[in-house]
Amino acid sequence: MNNKLDQVVVITGASSGIGEATAHLLAKDGAKIVAVARRKSRLDQLVKDIEATGGQAIAVEADVTAFEDMQCAAETAKDTYGRLDVWVNNAGVMPLSPVEMNRIDEWNWMVDVNIKGVLNGVAAAQPLMRAQGSGQFVNISSVAGHLVFPGAAVYCATKFAVRAFGEGIRMESDGSIRVTNISPGAIKTELTDHISVAEVKEGVKTFTEIAIDADAVARAIHFAVAQPADVDINEVIIRPSKQTL
Repeated sequence: MNNKLDQVVVITGASSGIGEATAHLLAKDGAKIVAVARRKSRLDQLVKDIEATGGQAIAVEADVTAFEDMQCAAETAKDTYGRLDVWVNNAGVMPLSPVEMNRIDEWNWMVDVNIKGVLNGVAAAQPLMRAQGSGQFVNISSVAGHLVFPGAAVYCATKFAVRAFGEGIRMESDGSIRVTNISPGAIKTELTDHISVAEVKEGVKTFTEIAIDADAVARAIHFAVAQPADVDINEVIIRPSKQTL
């Protein structure tokens, strides 16, 4: 990497997948990482691994659906490292099912994590960013935030919401807070583990077979946060070369 990231970066959903890969990559390039997730043992291992390669990181056990937890993560970042430069809203769930199945508990779960989790992160971090006069949100949406797929209506709705909310932040920020929307396609993560409907899980098998590593998304995030302050990378769609949708 040519750039040295002298930034404090909070990453939700950092215990696996895109969040974990991003933590490793940004730490390797000099960022100070605040790794946030519910699975503390995984976070502790992540911090150990980062420190073993000369990086800096701390773990914060937290649930994105609880605003108080997000406040704690933001305050921990500031108390530990003196500021908060980037907040990566990465935590997400994807229990796909046809609408007619009325899996309301799963719908609520997606709304709570995928939408309210992002709202909570922004609400916790934005006051600190505004006080210091700068900051950046990186929101992980999906290609499902651009296209609607059968069996994924509610998931798509949550990811469309992430894009809309991020654009609103950008427009209201007067340039002091940058916003980047990252829309991954088929990526090797734990998201498909959330699908409990057998026929739907079989339907996404084609995507899992062509899925690319989470490192690809981490590199896109690195590119966005490494830009100078007057450059805002607003939208990145990243998917396997073989993915047509």
